Amino acid sequence: MTLPVWFQRIESAAIVVLVVVAFVQSGFAWWWLVAVFLLWDLSMLGYVASPRVGAISYNVGHSYVGPAALLAFSWLAGGDARWAVFVALTWAFHIAVDRLLGYGLKFTDRFTHTHLGEVGTKR
Repeated sequence: MTLPVWFQRIESAAIVVLVVVAFVQSGFAWWWLVAVFLLWDLSMLGYVASPRVGAISYNVGHSYVGPAALLAFSWLAGGDARWAVFVALTWAFHIAVDRLLGYGLKFTDRFTHTHLGEVGTKR
């Protein structure tokens, strides 16, 4: 594993910790993070259509842009959109854990080809 990948894994671990702390401090039960964890992998359903559609749908579902936009929305709503905080934090948690485990953003050729390297094969 290369040095930049190690840094990204450490960064992902830090995001996991920060999200758990923010989630609990927001008054949500920690177990919700585990309960909804796999829901975010529904973004892989695009692979049913093609590797290109799958990579695009997966990457949209595994980018921090979505959770950041929801947190911004909640902030702009004056904190009245707790559902947005819940969704954003569970989403960010999923992304961070995936990246920590080596599941990066996908290229359009095959599912195992990610920006963090190959997944599930010997390198």
